Amino acid sequence: MEEIGPVDYAIIVFPGNRFRGEIAPAIADLVDDGTIRIIDIAFVGKDADGTAVAMELTELDPDVQEGLESLGIEVTGLFSDEDLMGAADALEPNSSAALLIWENVWARNVAQAMRDAGGVMVAFERIPHDVVQEARELALEAAKA
Repeated sequence: MEEIGPVDYAIIVFPGNRFRGEIAPAIADLVDDGTIRIIDIAFVGKDADGTAVAMELTELDPDVQEGLESLGIEVTGLFSDEDLMGAADALEPNSSAALLIWENVWARNVAQAMRDAGGVMVAFERIPHDVVQEARELALEAAKA
């Protein structure tokens, strides 16, 4: 079996149920460039009354479906019904979320080299965008002073 690169997941919340598929072209660029490979995608939502639902790709608006289907997504069912309903239940009323799992194809070779060398990943975290932006702005201000 072919080894794969590091795999990440994300849950992106859209308050007001405003997800319309605008992120599909940006994801498509990453897929087309061979940077990532989408392994699974799912959608959940909560209506104004607080009723939580999980949605298949075929249940989305046709425009959203078309944009996402062009990504060559391998819907593999890695998200369980429990995962989906847990994410939906955590939403505020009248909001939705996209759940994505992707392989970081760009890191496949280095990840394999680390495994081959006996390395074991013991920690990995993503630094929040706002924290990085603030640090960069402070560094720029300090450099100007």
